[in-house]
Amino acid sequence: MENSRKYALIATVLAAIIWSTGGLLIKLLPQSAFTILFYRSLYAGLLFLAVFRRRALRVNKLSLAASAFYCVLLIAFVSATKLTTAANAIFLQYTAIAFVLLIEPKLLKVPIRPINIFTVIASMLGMSLFFVDQFATDNWLGIGIASISGIALAGFVLCQRLNSPDYQENSILLGNLWVILAVSPFVYDQLGGTAYEHGLMAFLGFIQIGVGYMLFTYGQKILSALESSLIALLEPILNPIWVLIGYGEQPSIFALIGGSMIILALLIRMLYLEYHNKKVAV
Repeated sequence: MENSRKYALIATVLAAIIWSTGGLLIKLLPQSAFTILFYRSLYAGLLFLAVFRRRALRVNKLSLAASAFYCVLLIAFVSATKLTTAANAIFLQYTAIAFVLLIEPKLLKVPIRPINIFTVIASMLGMSLFFVDQFATDNWLGIGIASISGIALAGFVLCQRLNSPDYQENSILLGNLWVILAVSPFVYDQLGGTAYEHGLMAFLGFIQIGVGYMLFTYGQKILSALESSLIALLEPILNPIWVLIGYGEQPSIFALIGGSMIILALLIRMLYLEYHNKKVAV
C-alpha cells in the first residue's frame, strides 16, 4: 500500500509538470481557442481510446457528470488563456482547491484536518503573491470564464474521486468528445495550419492532456481529492519557468516568494502527515 501511495504521488506530480506546459503553448499558437480545443481533444480522445479500449467505454452516471465538468474545464481554461493573461487563467482555475476543501468532507465523509486548512490558506496566499504584479483586471470576460474553470475543476476532481476506478477513464474520453462536438460548428473552416502548429497541438493533445490526465487519474485512485488538488498546484508554479525558457522573461520577486510559500506549505503538510502516520502506527 505504501508503494502504491508513493507511485500515486509521483504520477500526480508528473501530471502537474506536464500540464504546466499548456499555457505557454496556447499562447504560442495563432489559432483560435476553439480550433486548439478541437485538435487537442481529438488527439487526447484517440490516445485514451487506443490505450484503454473497452475500459474507456464503460459509462455510469458519475462518469457522465465528471465528463461534463471536464468539458467545461477545458473550454473555459483555453478560452480564458486567449482572452486574458495566462496568470489570470491558471490562478482562477486553482480556486478549485477552496471548493474541494469545503465540499469533500461532507461529500466523501472525510474529516476536516487542520493541516489541510493551513495548507490551502498558505497556498492561496502564495498564489496571490505569485501573480500580484500580473493580475490584470481589464478583461472581465476572460476573468469570468477563468472563474468558471475553477468550479469545473473542483466538480471534476470530486466526481472522479467519488466514482469507481473502473469508470474514471471514460470521463476523460467522453469529456474530450463533448469538447469536439461543442466547438465543431465554429471551426469547420479553420482547420488549417503549419506542420509546426499542428505539432504543438498534437503535443497538447497526446501529452499535455492525454498523458497528463492518465497520470492524474492513476493518482486519484489512491489519493484524496484535496491532496490531488494541492499537488497539482505545481502547475501554476512551473508556468513562469516555461515562460522563462520560451521567452526569456525573468519571474518577479513576488513570483519567487509566492512559489516558495506554496512549496513550503506542501512540504510541511507531507512531513506532518508522515510524522502523524508513524505516531499512529506506534
